[in-house]
Amino acid sequence: MKKNIVSRLCFAAAVLVATTAPSAQQSAPSPASGKNMTEEQVSDANIQLMRQDIRSERKKIVAANLPLTETEAAKFWPVYDRYISETIKVNDVRFALLKEYARNYDATSEQQADSFIKRWLTFDQDNTQLRLKYIPEFEKVISHKKTAMFFQIDRRVGMLIELQLASQVPLVKP
Repeated sequence: MKKNIVSRLCFAAAVLVATTAPSAQQSAPSPASGKNMTEEQVSDANIQLMRQDIRSERKKIVAANLPLTETEAAKFWPVYDRYISETIKVNDVRFALLKEYARNYDATSEQQADSFIKRWLTFDQDNTQLRLKYIPEFEKVISHKKTAMFFQIDRRVGMLIELQLASQVPLVKP
């Protein structure tokens, strides 16, 4: 049962941290590299590959739904990449929290449960603060309406990721 929960949490974490940096992706060891890797290292490597795929799909969704001129695109994508790089920091910490949750799932104490939910909600606040920080950055390179549209798209994609994550993370045992 614990192995199933750990697998589900690893998958959920992969979905959550889909917006990791390219440098993090390149440093992930390949599961087929032939090295003696632990099950956790293999899971982490697989998660890194999924993160890369999901990040690519996320960018494609934005590109397909945000109408940008060539001039706007040339200015928008560097800001987008900086925004995603900062999003990574929040999601990497969230991933670590999920791994901690998985390790303690069978014997979560009252204090651990309290700490988990408070830290999880802090990540929601961190994501909101990051979006607020980047509104003026995007408004410098695209119109206010397109900025609003971008954040609507970004929020919808984020909500889909959160929904997938929530469906994979088992509830705390009472």
